[in-house]
Amino acid sequence: MGAMDRYPHLFLPLDLGFTALKNRLLMGSMHTGLEEAENGFEKMAAFYAERARGGVGMIITGGIAPNAEAGSGAKLATSGEAAQHRIVTDAVHRADSDVKICLQILHEGALAPHKSCVSPSGVKSRISAFTPIELSEDGIEKQITDMVNCACRAKEAGYDGVEIIGSAGYLLSSFLVEKTNQRTDKWGGSYENRMRFPLEVVRRIRQAVGLEYIVIFRIAAMDMLQGGMSWDEVVQLAKRMEQAGVNIISTHFTWHEASVPTIATMVPRAAFSGVAGRLRKELSVPVITSNRINMPDVAEEVLARGDADLISMARPMLADPDLVQKTLEGREDEINSCIACNQACLDHLFNGQNVSCLVNPRACHELELTYEPVIKAKKIAVVGAGPAGLSFATVAAGRGHDVTLFDKAVDIGGQFNLARKIPGKEEFSETIRYYRRMIDVHHITLRLNTEVTADMLRAAGFDEVVIATGIQPRLPEIDGISHAKVVSYIEVIKGYKEVGQKVAIMGAGGIGFDVAELISHTGKSTALDIDAFAREWGIDFKNHPRGGVTDVEPVVVKSDKEIYLMQRKATPVGRGLGKTTGWTHRLTLARRGVKMINDVDYLKIDDEGLHITIGGVPDILPVDTIIICAGQTPFRALFDDLKDSELNIHLIGGAYEAGELDAKRAINQASRLAAVI
Repeated sequence: MGAMDRYPHLFLPLDLGFTALKNRLLMGSMHTGLEEAENGFEKMAAFYAERARGGVGMIITGGIAPNAEAGSGAKLATSGEAAQHRIVTDAVHRADSDVKICLQILHEGALAPHKSCVSPSGVKSRISAFTPIELSEDGIEKQITDMVNCACRAKEAGYDGVEIIGSAGYLLSSFLVEKTNQRTDKWGGSYENRMRFPLEVVRRIRQAVGLEYIVIFRIAAMDMLQGGMSWDEVVQLAKRMEQAGVNIISTHFTWHEASVPTIATMVPRAAFSGVAGRLRKELSVPVITSNRINMPDVAEEVLARGDADLISMARPMLADPDLVQKTLEGREDEINSCIACNQACLDHLFNGQNVSCLVNPRACHELELTYEPVIKAKKIAVVGAGPAGLSFATVAAGRGHDVTLFDKAVDIGGQFNLARKIPGKEEFSETIRYYRRMIDVHHITLRLNTEVTADMLRAAGFDEVVIATGIQPRLPEIDGISHAKVVSYIEVIKGYKEVGQKVAIMGAGGIGFDVAELISHTGKSTALDIDAFAREWGIDFKNHPRGGVTDVEPVVVKSDKEIYLMQRKATPVGRGLGKTTGWTHRLTLARRGVKMINDVDYLKIDDEGLHITIGGVPDILPVDTIIICAGQTPFRALFDDLKDSELNIHLIGGAYEAGELDAKRAINQASRLAAVI
């Protein structure tokens, strides 16, 4: 069965009149940090060209500022800067002349991270460090002129079009909402006036670039703000944008400061495509939908329902640049799926680091991390089939080495098998599926249920031995730690031990939060049920009040357990979680009634419960279950047995450094070792 039979909508070309897109999958905009890096244009060229070769129909770059006040990163305002961008566009078009690449024009407005940021009314965002400067009428004209100039320079640089972002709380969207636009002149007040600025930007850009140039407008189809845009306003804006000359409307969901998750792994796949579908019925230009669409079958379903004309995938293209080509060739089981963890992409971005991907460390490192075929194959043993061992084994075998992968468990996956049991983290199963398939593709010898010994490895004649034996949970030295009340997080997650009604969780790192999520959860996982997700986060998809959330109370089922989540540190509980998703976990548990306590010292455990001090004040928690999530230590018994041998031994993953069970670090370390061995 051919690709068109399996995906009749996904691989249908899209005619824009003066040009066409070869299929309905595009790589959506995502800032990478390469834009500002040393030799960044060469790195971006390699990054985008690899995605072009991978089969996408269109690429939209990360946001580029039209002037200095628009952001702190890369800008495009001069012919000299356009010449640098030509490095990127030429690379993409050489990779595949049919792939279109569009530059996203991003004016961050009040979210720009510097004192000269601007906005319609000088209203400070709660997530910004600076109060913006209120634009004068001359200042507004300057911003419009600069954005038009940016579009012209993009055309000069060889881009096939531009996307103008009018969502997320950036400048254009801040003109649309009364909360951030309190002006009384022609740029504020009525909705007609509040639309004026984004419409003028688009109208003048269309006039400047001509008719045969792709112009996309990204609209906040549901901004998740209390008092945000109404549905009628969204439709009115989209129709006016169509009249102003846009070729495509791209739907976006949420502002950055909204208190609703839209891209985390707890969000159901294609959760927001229905909103895009309603908007599509109002328009004659094509509509893009996005957010949590990570596999081709999901994309095809969205298109088949009529919810969109185009599917935007940003993070999935980080995870697997060949996603489209694999789909074309019927190799969907070989797709390295985005699991929406955000740990190496958005968390990196908002911490000032270059973007990459937990499951694909090559993302944005294409020039430095290469997997070249080996000159001479080696016989390599990998002990441990968790994330580090799997990553090393598949990369090394893919390069041509003869790899045998051992694990004492009955299946591969290691700690990922725990993660995927947590409600909202079901996507981790996709990574295990991918590695299972790679074991077959690269002819790796897999030996499960095998307790490896040093003598076994010495006798087998391996050229290299890679120890990826993972971690062992740390057991605190507390009086009564062997009490019957005490259980490990592994026993709880695997269901080996019952959990009582009054529970103390010792340790509030990522695992502590996962355990609290597991034992406080009732009903369906939000990642698997859009209705459950909408109820828990207070979204009304059916009636679409202002912002989709105005006056909609989240329906949260309080846990029937009394749960204490505790840490020794005096800092707020959960501060060490990921920047882009940590708040969702803290808010979820707080709503369920989980008590989060910091500055705790653990004294002893006995029949009365857990004896502690909180800020130095003694207390007793009368709990019947105490779950230990007190960190991990590397499990190195086999390494210690081998370290004095003549074998070439390497230590990776949790066995090298336990940390917070950091799969991102483990996979990256393993991949880099496998690339050079």
